Amino acid sequence: METKRLDGKVALVTGSSRGIGRAIALRLARDGAAVVVNYAGNAEAARAVVSEIESLGGRAVAVRADVGVVADVARLFDEAIGQFGRLDILVNNAGIILYKPLADVGEEEFDRLFAVNVKGTFFCCQQAARRLADGGRIVNFSSSTTALMLPTYSAYVATKGAVEQLSHVLAKELGPRGITVNVVSPGPTDTELFGRGKTEEDKRRYAQMAALGRLGTPEDIADVVAFLAGEEARWVTGQNLRANGGLI
Repeated sequence: METKRLDGKVALVTGSSRGIGRAIALRLARDGAAVVVNYAGNAEAARAVVSEIESLGGRAVAVRADVGVVADVARLFDEAIGQFGRLDILVNNAGIILYKPLADVGEEEFDRLFAVNVKGTFFCCQQAARRLADGGRIVNFSSSTTALMLPTYSAYVATKGAVEQLSHVLAKELGPRGITVNVVSPGPTDTELFGRGKTEEDKRRYAQMAALGRLGTPEDIADVVAFLAGEEARWVTGQNLRANGGLI
């Protein structure tokens, strides 16, 4: 029987019922990992991802949890380990975005953005620091927009800057256990969420900003995560990998 690169590993991917998260869950499953498919609201989409993984001969389970709620995060890890007995890979993909000038951002909008993007990542990392197997992998998500000066992105990039900094510190804290902590920062990626409110001309303009002349695909990002999740990336930690086709 062919041995796959992630055989025996268990991965938890937050926000993996659609888009980039879905592509990551499927890619890690193809590489042999058992996958916990986390979702916040769309149970049908999450079950579809699980079914697709099972059709490939893999193992997966869907677990509902709002990562912006600490009790949900603890339960998510409880269920992940309860189902598969261990946890080796955490991918903090869940996130939301807000396009609004700084002067117009309301307190509730600000709090919700930080609850999902920062609080969720922080407390998932806390659970991983306590419960991830030695030699494990943590991949957090930022955005290439942190290096651009795009109007209406102020609150969003503030959350992603926080994720980048906590990841650098956590890499030092977990290094003695052989656990790597890295950040992936996609550029414009052709997902349903990215396309919301954008015209075809808007999409063409974003595509032309990249050196490679196109939008990214969820699979482009999933391949980068798969590299960081594997043994090949054992000497890579504390890094921010901008997967953006040469956007910046």
